[in-house]
Amino acid sequence: MIIENYMYIPKKIKSLDIDKKRPPLFLKKLPVRIVIPVALTIILFILTIFLLIIPLLEKNMMDGKREGIMHLTENAWSTLNLFYEKARDGEISHKTAKKQAIGHLQQLRYGPELKDYFWINDMTPNMIMHPYRLDLVGQDVSNFKDPAGKRLFFEMVKIVKTQGAGYVDYLWQWKGDSKKIVPKISYVKEFQPWGWVIGTGIYVEDVREEISAITQKLTYTCSGIMVLFLMLSGYIIWQGTKAEKERINAMEQSSLREKQLLQADKMASLGILVAGVAHEINNPATSLMLNATNLKKAWQSFTPVLDEYYMENKDAVVCSMPYAELRKRIDLMLKALEDGVARIKKIISELKDFSRTTEADMDNEIDINLVVKKSLDLTHSILKKATNHLSVDYEDELPKISGNSQKLQQVIINLLVNASQALENPEQSIHVQTSQTPGSHFIVIEVSDSGPGVLPKNLKKMKDPFFTTKRDDGGTGLGLSISEKIVNDHKGILEFISEFGNGLTVKILLPSSRQDTIVKKDGIQ
Repeated sequence: MIIENYMYIPKKIKSLDIDKKRPPLFLKKLPVRIVIPVALTIILFILTIFLLIIPLLEKNMMDGKREGIMHLTENAWSTLNLFYEKARDGEISHKTAKKQAIGHLQQLRYGPELKDYFWINDMTPNMIMHPYRLDLVGQDVSNFKDPAGKRLFFEMVKIVKTQGAGYVDYLWQWKGDSKKIVPKISYVKEFQPWGWVIGTGIYVEDVREEISAITQKLTYTCSGIMVLFLMLSGYIIWQGTKAEKERINAMEQSSLREKQLLQADKMASLGILVAGVAHEINNPATSLMLNATNLKKAWQSFTPVLDEYYMENKDAVVCSMPYAELRKRIDLMLKALEDGVARIKKIISELKDFSRTTEADMDNEIDINLVVKKSLDLTHSILKKATNHLSVDYEDELPKISGNSQKLQQVIINLLVNASQALENPEQSIHVQTSQTPGSHFIVIEVSDSGPGVLPKNLKKMKDPFFTTKRDDGGTGLGLSISEKIVNDHKGILEFISEFGNGLTVKILLPSSRQDTIVKKDGIQ
């Protein structure tokens, strides 16, 4: 990320992003209830042709071709067996039988151009006969590889050893053209009496050409049908466009306002509830603080008397415990009581500040580190349950920013809660960091988690209103949308970085109020 690209142009960047996502005007005018049936009809028609009929036709053609080369290989095998039986019956020698069998199969051709052929190799494998690759005849082809590195003849021998016969796919020259390499599927079968492997194959290119010709014809036919259908559909759509557009716009505006008001009402109610709870807790907390202080003073007054008594009665115990140990424990308990009450008072104060209704004053000088600390205090219990590995890194002497601390605190709390909810177990971590980008005037707040991350398709939608992956858990999808608006109101940028499976990092970039500030490693100058 190059921070200079963001210098004081967040509104411009946002407008460009919106323009990219905004659909063309004529699409917005189309009535959905008319367009959807038309679009679905066209889509189903196209999908049926190109995803069902043509693939099924291609599969059937390929299955037919595969079955064809299997039968051809079986016939060639029968030819070898015929010569073998002549030699076995003494009509000719085995050497002559093999020679005649090779000569017969070498001349056999089939296919549309009569260029498809048979070949023979043994189990070594050595090439015994190949009509087009005479350079391989008599050679050891066990390490012969196709352009993809496949030891095709070795694979053929392996298949016939384990199955007796089978299919092998590889890359091979186009019939007699050694410069043209194409995919090929062959069927091979062992002729056990002579230890031979006989095979023949089909070129996938042939099947593709046939499919291409059929696809072209279907495309022309379908295009004509769709043109007529679209003309009729366009007339129907045009009739209902204006009224439907107005109705949809009214519904969208109404829905948006309703959800925004609902969310605002929930936030207001939550603020009232928090303020009320904080007030109710404040009274007993104040009493605890006063009593803890008085109790400590009383204890400090008692201890000289007790010390004097127990100096004379060293064996005396209190609550089954020696006095010296009890005295130390009571000091620790009183100190813990004072610290606990102080923490309660601090949290109550922060809750009151957070829930207090304030004017939208954006000119206050804000200490970002202090805002982050208060946000962490308010979410302490949530974060403590979510992770055992919470780390915070504050950069010292950050310049202040102009804005509204309460609104920024709302954003940070939202990000912290989202991070805690993203974790799958307490061993995953959350890291919070504040910093200033070198050479710029932006303050950066980062909230990172090591959860499962976000899918790329969802990462682009995270700031969209009402988008949420927690709909079933009561999510409204307004949290990040509202957070982005607050950040934009502070002339900042809200940025999401995630690689699915490796967590999510959210960055808030805010311009500092001192534009002449330069940050260096040794501090602010």
